[in-house]
Amino acid sequence: MTNLPPPAEELRILDAELRQLDVRRAVLLRRRAWLIHTLRTTAAAPQPAQAPGAPPAAWPTGPGAGVVARRPEASAPGVQNVLLVLGGVLLTVAAIAFTLLSWGHLGIAGRALVLGALTVAALGTPVALLRRGLRSTAEAVSGLGMALTVLDAYALHEVAFTGTDGVGYTAAASAVLAALWAAYGVRLGLFHPLPLAVATAHLPLPLWAVAVGAGPYTLTAALLATAAGGTAVALRAGPEPVRVVAVVGALGTGAVGVLSAGWLCWSASDPGPAARAAALLVVAAAVALVAGRFVPNREVAMGAAATAGLCLVAGAGGMLRVSVPGEWTVPGCLVCAIALLAAERTRLPRPLRQGLVCASAAVQGLAVLWAVPLVAGSLLGPAARAATPWSGAPGSVRDAVFTDVPPPPYASTVPLVLTVVAGVLVTAGRRTRRRPAVMVVALVLGWAAVFVLPVALQLPYTAGLVAQAAVVAAALGLAVRAERADEGLSPLALTALLLALVTSVGLALLSLASEAATIGVLVTLTVLFGAAGRRPRAAAFTAPAALGHATALACAVGASAGFAPQHTALLVLVVPALAALVASRTGGSPATVPVEVAGGAAALLALALAVPDPPMLALVLSLSGVVAAASALRPERRAAGWAAAALFLLAAWVRLAAWDVGTPEAYTLPVTGPALAVGFLRRRRDTAVSSWTAYGAGLAATLVPSLLAAWDDQHWLRPLLLGAAALAVTLTGARQRLQAPLVLGAGVLALVALHELAPYLTQVVGALPRWAPPALAGLVLLVLGATYEQRLRDARRLREALGRLH
Repeated sequence: MTNLPPPAEELRILDAELRQLDVRRAVLLRRRAWLIHTLRTTAAAPQPAQAPGAPPAAWPTGPGAGVVARRPEASAPGVQNVLLVLGGVLLTVAAIAFTLLSWGHLGIAGRALVLGALTVAALGTPVALLRRGLRSTAEAVSGLGMALTVLDAYALHEVAFTGTDGVGYTAAASAVLAALWAAYGVRLGLFHPLPLAVATAHLPLPLWAVAVGAGPYTLTAALLATAAGGTAVALRAGPEPVRVVAVVGALGTGAVGVLSAGWLCWSASDPGPAARAAALLVVAAAVALVAGRFVPNREVAMGAAATAGLCLVAGAGGMLRVSVPGEWTVPGCLVCAIALLAAERTRLPRPLRQGLVCASAAVQGLAVLWAVPLVAGSLLGPAARAATPWSGAPGSVRDAVFTDVPPPPYASTVPLVLTVVAGVLVTAGRRTRRRPAVMVVALVLGWAAVFVLPVALQLPYTAGLVAQAAVVAAALGLAVRAERADEGLSPLALTALLLALVTSVGLALLSLASEAATIGVLVTLTVLFGAAGRRPRAAAFTAPAALGHATALACAVGASAGFAPQHTALLVLVVPALAALVASRTGGSPATVPVEVAGGAAALLALALAVPDPPMLALVLSLSGVVAAASALRPERRAAGWAAAALFLLAAWVRLAAWDVGTPEAYTLPVTGPALAVGFLRRRRDTAVSSWTAYGAGLAATLVPSLLAAWDDQHWLRPLLLGAAALAVTLTGARQRLQAPLVLGAGVLALVALHELAPYLTQVVGALPRWAPPALAGLVLLVLGATYEQRLRDARRLREALGRLH
């Protein structure tokens, strides 16, 4: 027995063979079309006599073999259809014009005779045309005949049923016409009458309901009945155009009927009307399920089942709205949605089960959105306490959260809704491949339920603080447990850490109502996050959070003790010191950088608090420099030494400014000394370092500000000292053959000398005749021009000499 390949391999082989057959079929169809065109061209043109043994005419050869006769731009069937459609349209227009405009010129007998004769002729002519095989012409004439039947119905109303209500007559006429057209199309086997009959069949019931003055319930029932009929036709009809028209009509009338029933159900004030509307929604759900059961398309079946599930939940919710208190309407709808999940255990086709599950998920999502306002208010509401801290503890947590705005209605059942949805997700997550994502969502919903529980139950203020602190502890514990179980920071652990951080921020804001509560909560949060920071992977989140809460605690302690902001800054500086200590012990771990960033933020806060008091600001800058210098002792943080130097320098400058010191050298010399020392040590280790790199910045830091100060100084001491210093720098540069000291010292010395000689030069210029300066300038120019080449050579030599200096 021959071994068959595996199903997957056999399917691949079959697909490949089918593709080859499709390609071969396309080639043969193109060849067939070419042969037909060639035969037609040959039959139309005179054929020359063929010599014996010559190739057939169907296979052209020779130089003109590649030239094919030009094809007509429009095919014969296309021209025929255009002509027939245009003729039918023109005849229909003519019949309408005759009926509406020329009707009054004939008597009753003439009118009946003309319309009857035209209608009978138009409907009977296709019979003869079909016998002769002229189907397209028969279709066109039948269209004219059906248009004439509409005109007959209109004329009959104008003559015989003038007093009849127009809407009711239209309903009856549309029913009769739909039946006649269907029978006519089936009897003759024509293409157009059946789709038109199906489209017209959607009108009688709604029009009848309007005509008899039926109420909204009857009109909605008529729409749903019409949708059910259209669904039946769509499922049973053979021709595709009939199915398309039936589907479109069923969707249109069904959508309007479902929306109307839903509005009636949710706007009813008594159980009776709500029950009638709910019954209509149940009928719509049954129609949708039947349609999904027999439709072959999987996506369409899922959509129909989802629609049915939503209709059932909407009907049940409408009845609950008038039967139970308002806060239990959404939980009741949620229970109904969860009941739809029982479809997974039934024998329904898989698309229907999936559709019902999708409907249940949609309702659960809407229930969660209904709970969002309370969760957002509970989380963001305490931020209003930051404007008026320690204004007094309120009576309940709800009063502390919603101070300026009213709480959302029906807040008492929000925790129940969130808990139920979270439980459903936990149960469903056990049977899905996306378990991590489902469990994360369930965790978020469970957190939200517990977070809003104190607000929903209106617990006392202290009890609410304790409850939210317990939420923080539980979230941190879950994160640590998930980290230990997975040996890493899993999505569940990361989500738990983020929830703990969010809850801690909300708890800290909520505690601002009372001084004792603020300090107690901040101490608790600092201890909790500090303890959780012992876990290496979670420390990247918990350690910075602990430092942040410690910073807030320092500010709260300072405010409670009555310290001024600049004195509170000293308490805040404890946090950067702790951060530096923690970072030194966690070097190389992912938590190092977040801890250092948190410490730096605390240091910036301390500086901001100390700004109003310059002496205290200088002290804070110095202490911050000490912390930075301690961090620079670590090999991987050597760059912190530059920050420490900058902080020490700023501290010195602030202290000098506080002493009202205006001498620039007092600010610049503390920079020049260390800079020159560092440059000297660097050149000792690396002789290739340029003097500009080693000494340029340090020398310029003092020489340039002193030169600017000396330029406006009217006394002799500053220029004398600056000149002496510049001379010393110049001589040192010349002795050591260093370019930077030589150029900077010589330049400053020259400018100081020019500044000192400027008054005397002014006197000399004033004593000379007016013609002397121009003459002197001309003489100088003449001398320069005469010795131009010599000066250029001297300048080149000077540049080369400077270039040889280091």
